[in-house]
Amino acid sequence: MSGIRLFFKTLKVFILFTGCTLLFYYGIMWVNQEYENYHRYDEPKGTAIKVDSTNTKDSSWVDRLLLFYLDGE
Repeated sequence: MSGIRLFFKTLKVFILFTGCTLLFYYGIMWVNQEYENYHRYDEPKGTAIKVDSTNTKDSSWVDRLLLFYLDGE
């Protein structure tokens, strides 16, 4: 009787593990599908203004290097 009980407990753990794995997999697939059609590099709509005002034409290479180290540009 102990062998049958062990078999059913093992089967229960296997079914629980398989169910959680499938739930996680389809959850990840759902999130991927939601963000697949999200175009974050499109031109903004409305009255958007440009925030970055770094002037790169008049700066020397040392200033650009310092800006890179400071801001992680």
